[in-house]
Amino acid sequence: MAAASIAHDLAHAETTDVARPLVVALDGPSGSGKSSVSRQVASRLGLAYLDTGAMYRAATWWCVHQGVDLTDQPAVAALVASMPLEIGVDPSDPTVHVDGTDIAEAIRDSSISTAVSAVATNLEVRAELRRRQRELIDVERTAGFSGGVGVVAEGRDITTVVAPDADVRVLLTASEEARLARRAKDVHGDADASSVEATRDQVVRRDRDDSTVSQFLVAADGVVTVDSSDLDFEQTVQAVLEVVERTGQR
Repeated sequence: MAAASIAHDLAHAETTDVARPLVVALDGPSGSGKSSVSRQVASRLGLAYLDTGAMYRAATWWCVHQGVDLTDQPAVAALVASMPLEIGVDPSDPTVHVDGTDIAEAIRDSSISTAVSAVATNLEVRAELRRRQRELIDVERTAGFSGGVGVVAEGRDITTVVAPDADVRVLLTASEEARLARRAKDVHGDADASSVEATRDQVVRRDRDDSTVSQFLVAADGVVTVDSSDLDFEQTVQAVLEVVERTGQR
């Protein structure tokens, strides 16, 4: 299997003088499955897992928690710059803490999902969080949770701005219909018409807003597209692992 082959190569590399970390960057529209797929890929390869979307959600939670008007972009940017954020990168237990408070569940609330684009489209916030994302990736290149083996980082801008030098860059996409159904199942436990409609704002509107400041709908040069519209979860994981095996090993 692809995962076993790559994991063996990484383990072998650790004992040689040419060892180098593996950085996998994975982007895509809302509901494409990039978070769950990235976690599984990271777990199978023994890599760290960085959910950059959680960082934007955490910034949104922090601003709301502090009572800042999200339309006041300078105030939001200043608050995010001082945000005491800690991101855990264990794929089996990714954590998010702000000022010592565990907010991993709170940032998935629909109120945050609805508001996050107001923060994510703030260019000063994006610059700050990109800086932090690069720092977290760099740590995993030399030490960190993975011990220097590497990281799977997923989210907006990863393949084009944050880690354009990643060993593997993937755009995970799916049809709008498939993405809406998946998000409806995740949020409401069902993909009936009412559940799908209830998640439309989180998927379609958010992608429309975010696409004004980030490229994630079409693969950039050197980025491999994986279309998961007709794939189940395991098939999608295997498709990404095949890309890693094909392009990520030197």
